[in-house]
Amino acid sequence: MKAHFSAPLLLVALTAIVTGCGSVTPSAVGAVPTATSATPIIAASDTPLATPLPSDAASPSDAPAADPLAVAANWPTYHLNAQRTGLQIGFPAPKSPLSKVWTAKLDGAVYAEPLVVGGNVIAATENDSVYALNSKTGAVIWRQHLGTPVALSTLPCGNINPLGITGTPAYDAATASLFLVAEVTGPHHMLFALNPANGVVRWSRNVDLAGDSPITHQQRPAMAVANGYVYIGFGGLAGDCGQYKGEELGVPTTGTGSTIAYRVPVSREGAIWATAGPVIDAAGNLYISTGNGASTTTYDGSDSVVELSPKLTMISRFAPSIWANDNARDLDLGSSSPALVPGGFVFIAGKRGVGYVLHQGALGGIGGQVSSASLSCGVYGGMAQSGSTIYVPCQSRLREVQISATGTIKVGWITGSGLGGGPAVIGGGAVWSLDAAGGSLWALNPATGGVLASVGVGALPHFASPTLWSGLVLVGTMTGVVAVAG
Repeated sequence: MKAHFSAPLLLVALTAIVTGCGSVTPSAVGAVPTATSATPIIAASDTPLATPLPSDAASPSDAPAADPLAVAANWPTYHLNAQRTGLQIGFPAPKSPLSKVWTAKLDGAVYAEPLVVGGNVIAATENDSVYALNSKTGAVIWRQHLGTPVALSTLPCGNINPLGITGTPAYDAATASLFLVAEVTGPHHMLFALNPANGVVRWSRNVDLAGDSPITHQQRPAMAVANGYVYIGFGGLAGDCGQYKGEELGVPTTGTGSTIAYRVPVSREGAIWATAGPVIDAAGNLYISTGNGASTTTYDGSDSVVELSPKLTMISRFAPSIWANDNARDLDLGSSSPALVPGGFVFIAGKRGVGYVLHQGALGGIGGQVSSASLSCGVYGGMAQSGSTIYVPCQSRLREVQISATGTIKVGWITGSGLGGGPAVIGGGAVWSLDAAGGSLWALNPATGGVLASVGVGALPHFASPTLWSGLVLVGTMTGVVAVAG
């Protein structure tokens, strides 16, 4: 899961369990033990509320039947929706010059995309804290510190220090819960369900599978909620050290019941690590990408797009005919999540910079793409999409791609170096993208890629993606959150 570029201004650079290369069909594994009193969590908010809210209960069964936050949850998951389009209808057009409205300095870097729930900005930090911020002022409404993050010096490799909450949380209106995974000292990976109104922990449980080495696994992809499950992806640390296998887990949103899992059938590696997480179709099926595997002789499910059922049984998959060379050179598809395209297509591109169009429901096996084309740039992070037009993050540039009604690829404009390049979102007649190296936000013309407006926002983590809400562009930085007037 290595990323092969650097950003000078960054403070840091970047189941039944399936074994071997046989069957890839998972089954439910035993319920993961819930957190005990020894688990390093704070059971109630450690920052007094400006306005007292009703007390919460520890049991998810006490969640309100009618969720008062659901209507206002305008950005509840990575890139707004289960398809990860990043398309916000009704957002205002950008004004030039852009201006910062507020800056909230928090207790750690914000790698996760900011969310908006109930009109409040939700931010998660690498210091294992979750914040609710006033959307107008950036003032802290509540803070929940969930544990002690893992120091990089205690890990065999990696590039985030400390390592806490990396994957973007997700809000579920059905249970009125905010879900996130925190890596805590041990190390362990803990799934938490929070009340987004006051930060109280409703429940938590360990999500490290039996047989895994938590010290070599990293939870980087965004959470997704569908089918009564919260879905969680795992890969390895930067450097691909140690023994790990990529896996996608499903934990019931109620907090009770068995964990289900799909494990990539590699001998080693095969990370599921793309920051956008799984993309989910109308039937509730998941589309994920996998990273390079250890094999260069026998196909092992790595360097692939995989379609999974709601219970995480494999339906179909695709790998390029050059998968072995991709594995040998670490040029896999796992660096980005797929995009679902009208007409029943799937688009994917990875580190090699080749785009592939596939059929939904029958991805094509090895070399079975509908079409392919060179994008002339390696792809990292979540894509943005408006219909059949896709905006692809190409390291320090942004590339437009269009998919025809027959599934052919038309490669469009590309920005100059440093003009965006991070995962984009769309709104107000603009494509919004961050430049990690330059620490800036760019509003681009969606038809030409031309610059409409820009503003400096400070040092950014790799693969940072903005959020569009109520006239604000919200950006997670290495020190907190910045709000820009759109």
